[in-house]
Amino acid sequence: MNAFELPGLTADETTDDLFLGGALTIRQPRNGYRAGTDAVLLASLITPETAGFGPVLDVGAGVGVVGLCVAARCPAAKVVLIERDPNLSELARGNIERNGLSDRASVVETDLTRATAALDEANVASESFAVVLANPPYHDDRRSTAAESRLKAVSHQMPEEGLEAWARFMCRMAASGGRVAMIHKAEALSRILSAFEGRFGSVGVLPIYARAGEPAIRVIVEGIKGSRAPVRVKPGLVLHRPDNNFLSEIEAVFRHGAALPIQCRD
Repeated sequence: MNAFELPGLTADETTDDLFLGGALTIRQPRNGYRAGTDAVLLASLITPETAGFGPVLDVGAGVGVVGLCVAARCPAAKVVLIERDPNLSELARGNIERNGLSDRASVVETDLTRATAALDEANVASESFAVVLANPPYHDDRRSTAAESRLKAVSHQMPEEGLEAWARFMCRMAASGGRVAMIHKAEALSRILSAFEGRFGSVGVLPIYARAGEPAIRVIVEGIKGSRAPVRVKPGLVLHRPDNNFLSEIEAVFRHGAALPIQCRD
């Protein structure tokens, strides 16, 4: 087995992809789950200042793009990646090493619904994270055809009630006053708000539009553990100009590791 082969995943089934203008090199499955714009947008909520408040948890990390984008952009950030799939976990470990982040990032391989033993073994404590981020599967496995690739299926599909389990785990891991954020399809907003209710306050909803004048395609929903402040809807984030190129401030996020525009973070 060569350096790029994994059990059940050979070298020709993976690719090397550049993120943040080449600041990160990420190996990921060629035909399975492939992290992209959503992961980078979620990570760009976190600034070097907010990352200094305490460790960051990337829930359902896949190959690690969300957490490693935070680590690459924020030199003080310490990041823990939680991923249940052995192949994706191994890719995430390799991505940590190849990007020189072994001193600030680690992987815990576990299912978030049965995580206690693995967290204890890794000395990862509940209620210890200043920031908890999640980019969960987008498709209800009862409404969509199972993906041909097993990796794609487990990364893109889960039961509709699964969001409740993700929110419960995020609440378990966030410190009192800790910040959580989840990116998802816009149509999942009502389910996310329901899952967040009673766990997080000061909930902020950021609609994301491919182009101005079109329906939102994604939402980022944030909250503060223990807060009782009401829900607020933030100014929407538009990604593309009419010519389909990124707006300059979005280009800066993807190519130069900039944070989201301030009105989208506050």
